[in-house]
Amino acid sequence: VQLQASGGGLVQAGGSLRLSCAASGRTFSSTGMAWFRQTPGKEREFVAAISWGSGSTYYAESLKGRFTISRDNAKNTVYLQMNSLRPDDTAVYYCAADDTFSRLTMNSRAAYGYWGKGTLVTVSS
Repeated sequence: VQLQASGGGLVQAGGSLRLSCAASGRTFSSTGMAWFRQTPGKEREFVAAISWGSGSTYYAESLKGRFTISRDNAKNTVYLQMNSLRPDDTAVYYCAADDTFSRLTMNSRAAYGYWGKGTLVTVSS
C-alpha cells in the first residue's frame, strides 16, 4: 500500500488549502483513512478521519468547522479542505490508512498501519 500526499505549501493566514492523499496498491472499500499533523518537538496529532465505506467523518474538536475531510472512491483519494488557516496550523500533514476502521480508535496513530510521507503546510501571519 502506498499513500501519496500532496497539496501543501505556503499560505497567508485566513487562506485555504486542499490536501490530497492518493492511495494505491489495494482497494479501500472497507477501511478508514485519516489526516494527522506534526510540528517540531510535538507528537503527531489527529486532524480528521473518514470511513471509506460509509463516508462518516470525524474531526479533532478544535478543528471542526474549518477543516473538511472527504473522499473520492473512484480515484482512491482522500482530501482535506482547510479553510481560515492560522499560523498555528503550520505543520507537516500526514495521511494514514488501515484495513480496519473503528470510531473508537480512529483518532489514534496506532490504529493506522499505512502512512504516507508528509506534506508541509506553512501559514504566514
